[in-house]
Amino acid sequence: MQQTDLELNTNRREGRNGRSKEYGLAQSSLRGLNGCHFCSLPSIPSLVIKAEEREPSLDGRIRVPSFFNLTGMHRVAEMGGSRVLLPLFMICLWAGWPAFLVRGEDPYLYFTWNVTYGTISPLGVPQQGILINGEFPGPAINSSSNNNVVINVFNFLDEPLLFTWNGIQQRKNSWMEGMPGTNCPIQPGENFTYHFQVKDQIGSYFYFPTLGMQRAAGGFGGLRVNSRNLIPVPFDPPEDDYTVLTGDWFKKSHTELRKTLDSGKSIGRPDGVHIHGKSEDNEPLYTMKPNMTYRYRVCNVGVRSSLNFRFQGHVMKLVEMEGSHTVQNVYDSIDVHVGQCYSVLVTADQEPKDYYMVVSTRFLKKTYTAKRIIRYTNGNGAPASPELPEAPAGNWAWSLNQFRSFRWNLTASAARPNPQGSYHYGFINITRTIKIANSVSTVDGKLRYAINGVSHVDPPTPIKLAEYFGIADQVFKYNSIVDDPSPESLEKVTIATNVLNITFRTFVEIIFENHEKSIQSWHLNGYSFFAVGMEPGRWKEEKRKNYNLLDAVSRNTIQVFPGSWSAILLTFDNAGLWNLRAETLERSYLGQQLYISVLSPARSLRDEYNIPDITPLCGIVKDLPKPKPYTI
Repeated sequence: MQQTDLELNTNRREGRNGRSKEYGLAQSSLRGLNGCHFCSLPSIPSLVIKAEEREPSLDGRIRVPSFFNLTGMHRVAEMGGSRVLLPLFMICLWAGWPAFLVRGEDPYLYFTWNVTYGTISPLGVPQQGILINGEFPGPAINSSSNNNVVINVFNFLDEPLLFTWNGIQQRKNSWMEGMPGTNCPIQPGENFTYHFQVKDQIGSYFYFPTLGMQRAAGGFGGLRVNSRNLIPVPFDPPEDDYTVLTGDWFKKSHTELRKTLDSGKSIGRPDGVHIHGKSEDNEPLYTMKPNMTYRYRVCNVGVRSSLNFRFQGHVMKLVEMEGSHTVQNVYDSIDVHVGQCYSVLVTADQEPKDYYMVVSTRFLKKTYTAKRIIRYTNGNGAPASPELPEAPAGNWAWSLNQFRSFRWNLTASAARPNPQGSYHYGFINITRTIKIANSVSTVDGKLRYAINGVSHVDPPTPIKLAEYFGIADQVFKYNSIVDDPSPESLEKVTIATNVLNITFRTFVEIIFENHEKSIQSWHLNGYSFFAVGMEPGRWKEEKRKNYNLLDAVSRNTIQVFPGSWSAILLTFDNAGLWNLRAETLERSYLGQQLYISVLSPARSLRDEYNIPDITPLCGIVKDLPKPKPYTI
C-alpha cells in the first residue's frame, strides 16, 4: 500500500462568509484517502503509542481512549500545535462501518505552549515581554461549546507561572483555575497540562498569566467559544471573525513594576495604549471586503485603564458580551472596562479605502490613544483620514447610561437550545446579601488595597489544596470579613488570607460599593452573574425597586463608578474555590481580592471533580497522602 498522510485539525476553520466549520474526532479531514482501500490491515505499519501523547481525562487523569484497544496500529497526526494518535483501523469505521462505533465524547483541542521572554514594542520602544510560542499577543484558542481544551504549558521563564481563563466557568473543576489560591505554580523549567471543558458556554474571553505583574508584560491571548452548528445564532454568519486585544501599557518591565509595588508605592499612570500589541502600524490589522459584515471581539486586557473603542466612519452593532447574546443596539463607540469583552458587527459599507480602529483611555487626566488600520480589499491603498473620531466628552455619566442600554436577548438560544430568557432570575428569593467595599490605606508605611478592611495575601499552600486535604485551619480562616461592613471597619486595613464561605446552591445578592474617586472593575471566576443595577451614591434596600429583573445581561465582569454602587445576582451552584478580584492589576496584587469557597456537602462527583493525578503539590500538603476520592 502506498504511504498515505492523515491530517486531523480540531481548530475551527473559517469558510466562505465566515461560517465556522469544525473538524473533530467525528468530523475528520482525510487527505489522500481513496475510500477504504487502505484498510488492508497486513499492509499498515505499526507505530508505538507514546505516553505523552495519550489523552487526559476530564479530571486530569491520563488514559488511552477505548478505541485504541481495537488495534495496535496507529499513525501520528498534527493537531492544534501538538500530536495525537489515531488508529488507522478506526478510519475504516468512520469511512463506512457502523456509526455506533464512533466515539461519543465531545471533541478535544490540543495545544503545546512554550512560554519565553522576548523583545516586543507595543509603544514603539523595544522592551522585554512574555511570549507564547514566540507570539505576542499569544495564540488564539478557537473552540466550540463543550469542547475539551488540553494545553501543555512549558515554562521557560526564570520565574514561576500560572494561567487563568478569564470567563471560562470551569464547571466542577476549579482545579484548572490557574490562580495562586487554587494551583501550585509551574516552576521554571517545568510544565503542566491544563485540561478543561468549555461546558455549556459561548462567547468572547481571554487568558492571561496570574502571578505577580506578569500580565503587564504580555502572555495574554484571545479565547473564543463558538456556538455548536445545531444551535442558532441571532445574526447571519459574518464574513470573518476577528479578535482585538487592547489595553494600557507601561514601558517599565513587569519586574520593575512589581518592585515598585513591593516598595509600597503606586505604579502611577500608564505610558500609552496598544491595540493587539501595537499602538500604531502602517500595515493593516485586518481587512474587509466591500458590503460584507465582520465580527470583532474586543477585550480590555490592560492593567488599569477603562478604554473607549470605536471605528472611523463606521457604526457597531453589539451582539454579545462575555457569553451572552444581547439586544442588538447600534453604537458609535463602546466603553470597555478592564477585563471586559464585547462582540460587535461592523459592515464595510463606506467608501473603499483605509480606516482607523481607535482606542483611547477614559477618566484619566491625560488621554492616551492608539490606532490600527482596517483596510478595504478594493481600496487600492487609499489612506485613512488623519482626523480621528473623538471619544464621548464629559465624565462617566455617559458610560453609566451606556451600561443601562445593554439588554439580554431573551429570544436567542444560548449554549443550549433553550432561550436565554427561560431562566427567570427575577423571581428567585435572595438568601444572602454581601457588600463588597473597596478601600485603600497603608500598612507599615506601604500601600495596600482591601475588601471590607481585609487586604488579601496568598499563603504558601494554595487554599484549594488545604481544603481538599482537610487542613484548612492550618492555612487560613474562613469569613475574615463581614457581609455588611461599617464605615469604621474600612478605615483600618488588616493583611490576611481572605476566604469567604458561601453555601452551595444559594441565590446571593452582591453589592459592590466604591467609596473612592477612581473607577473599579470586578471579575468573578467560575460564574456568570446578572448585572441588575448601577447607580451613584450608597446602596440601600429600597434601591432594589430599581433593579432590572427581566433582561439584565449575564456576564462575569462589572464596573463600579466613583462614589457609586453596582449590584449583581447569581446562584452559587458551581462547587469549588473561585477568585473575586479587582481587575485593576495594581489593586489585586496589593490585596483587593478574595476567594469564595463553595463546598458541596455531598462530596460527590456529581458536584465536583476529584483532584487530578497530575496536579503538583506544594506547601504543607506536598508529602501528605491524598484523601479518599469523591464518588458518585
